[in-house]
Amino acid sequence: MSASLRDCLETALDARAALLEQLHAEQTDAYRLFHGSVEGRSGLTVDRYGELLLAQTFHSPLLAEELATLEAFYAQAYPALPLILNDRSQANSRISNALTPEQATIAQQAREIRELGVRYRFQARHAGQDPWLFLDLRAGRRRVMRETAGKSLLNVFAYTCGVGIAAAKAGAQHVVNVDFAESSLDVGKENAARNELPIRVRFVRSDAFAALRQLSGLGQPQVVRGKRLPPFPVLEPRQFDLVFLDPPRYAKSPFGVVDLVNDYPALFKPALLATAEGGTLICCNNVAQVERQAWLDQLERGAKKAGRPLREVEWIAPEADFPSPDGKPPLKIALLRV
Repeated sequence: MSASLRDCLETALDARAALLEQLHAEQTDAYRLFHGSVEGRSGLTVDRYGELLLAQTFHSPLLAEELATLEAFYAQAYPALPLILNDRSQANSRISNALTPEQATIAQQAREIRELGVRYRFQARHAGQDPWLFLDLRAGRRRVMRETAGKSLLNVFAYTCGVGIAAAKAGAQHVVNVDFAESSLDVGKENAARNELPIRVRFVRSDAFAALRQLSGLGQPQVVRGKRLPPFPVLEPRQFDLVFLDPPRYAKSPFGVVDLVNDYPALFKPALLATAEGGTLICCNNVAQVERQAWLDQLERGAKKAGRPLREVEWIAPEADFPSPDGKPPLKIALLRV
């Protein structure tokens, strides 16, 4: 098992040689080194985040010999970078493994990472579960940076606002980040402070449904089915040149249900209406079981029904550190011209 895993790690690293050279030249030091689901150890990932390596397990914990192999391999490949393991194979993907006091100090240290010249804050362990920058979304952030100069951007389900900060860095004229979690927006604000941005980026703590309904002109009532809704920030209707929609798989609130398998249109319609005529809507769906063409067909039907048919569609694939042998990566990113 150990020898086999070592071979897989070595093959994966060798396969990335050209990509890593390119990324380093682009001022990027955050990328996936091992994508276990297609590179030999399902459920295991290893990412570089600046001056630290983060291994995560999702299906089952690492065996002791596997962990020893992992540590030995990267100690040789990246001797200056400590490796932290987050075992997320338990229910709800919660991090379950304890760290030594020395590892805990390293994991909780605030660090700075770079992607395409943009600086972000990173910690291997924090109050949440997910890393503060999703690396498979680099292709989306790269495209936003190409598209956004002189334009307005709405970033919905912004999390730590990576898309919005990248857009502002690339010359966006106006950027609004919307997320319900104040802790995520706080990281986003720190990300903004780490970069010399030419504009003041806006951060809105709001349920996505409440924000999108108001911005799109549909309006958010105060009372639904006889129940008064929680307070929400009042937003004036406004359309954006570029809207980025990256919802979680499933989430439920008094304002609505996010369900990427059964009801993507509930989010898609207000996001589409918040996109200016001639503008661009970038939609993400990270559910592996959702078939790409079926999802696109759903979006096209929804656009026609809303009176905003799609003029052009383009798929944005994750970059080469997230290999997909069948060309069907779990993360689907659709760029829609409307």
